[in-house]
Amino acid sequence: MLTPEEWVRQHFLRYLHEHKAYPAGLIAVEASLKYNRMARRADAIIYGSSGKPLMIIECKAAHIPISQDVFDQVARYNFPFGVAFLVVTNGLQHFCMLRDAASQEWVALNEIPPFQDINKDNPESLLHQLVNPGQNTSEK
Repeated sequence: MLTPEEWVRQHFLRYLHEHKAYPAGLIAVEASLKYNRMARRADAIIYGSSGKPLMIIECKAAHIPISQDVFDQVARYNFPFGVAFLVVTNGLQHFCMLRDAASQEWVALNEIPPFQDINKDNPESLLHQLVNPGQNTSEK
């Protein structure tokens, strides 16, 4: 039997694969990472065609509200990787953030981009296409 968080993760990753063309072979589930010498696990990491990590995904059970603490958690997981995209979902709400290289701020996108758009040398070009004006993590 699946835990509520595992149910969210499986369905969300299936959505990315079937509707956003994320290749299943480039999705690492429960990927191990180290932060401050402590072993952690990211729910999922999406890799690019070159093998470079592009996105970290944090899944919560549907009854867990998406809070600043959840964003802080996934941002900590990003320190060893430096990915451009962070996604947080509880199956009911999905938030995709893109790191603006110029301002060094996380900017909320109004949708999760398809794989072909994140698998670019310059993902910041999405800022002009998929941004919710005036939103960043400091406003959440």
